[in-house]
Amino acid sequence: MAPAAPAKLPPLRDPVFLNIGFVCQWQDECIQKQQKAMKQALAYGKKAKPANWQVQFCNRRATFRRSGRIDWISYLSCIKSPKVRGSTASR
Repeated sequence: MAPAAPAKLPPLRDPVFLNIGFVCQWQDECIQKQQKAMKQALAYGKKAKPANWQVQFCNRRATFRRSGRIDWISYLSCIKSPKVRGSTASR
């Protein structure tokens, strides 16, 4: 007998999905793009291990209209940007 798969949270109890839903105004295509960007950003963060200041900088830049909601597409492009990854000696 195979172990049971973890239960998926209902949308109202899943803060990540709610964040993406509000940013996208519940448009399916946008939600899919945001989820893909989120997965890529998290994978990049594990692999590249950006400095704390880079993560904080990109979080501030990707915050959606002062609501505290993160636009994952903007975050991904920021964190991967060579201009943001510049040397720490210049900071």
